[in-house]
Amino acid sequence: MINIKDQVYRELSAVLDNVSDIYPSNWVSLPAVQYTEEENNVYEYADDQEASSFVRYRIDIWDNKSTSATAVKVDEVLSRFGFKRTSCMDVADPSGMRHKMMRYEAIYDVNQKFIYHRN
Repeated sequence: MINIKDQVYRELSAVLDNVSDIYPSNWVSLPAVQYTEEENNVYEYADDQEASSFVRYRIDIWDNKSTSATAVKVDEVLSRFGFKRTSCMDVADPSGMRHKMMRYEAIYDVNQKFIYHRN
């Protein structure tokens, strides 16, 4: 199993202040960003071991104003890793805050440390 979650956190934290892999506990510092590994499974198995993994991240952004600038920063970070954005949408939030949800996917070659995409 590959695990690049700490690398994703480090890069997101370099450009954003309030990032966590759990539901935000700090609503004073906005925007609040939650990143979640939604999926991490074996994509290809060869020579009795995992050869590649399918990985999906969900990014949630909350702000009391527009989430667009934060979404652009998130997209820049995940794109540098090679992730493909598969979804980006505004979500109704009962709190009245702006809420955007984004999803990114990639297939990670375990041996070559290379990311590619399925169609």
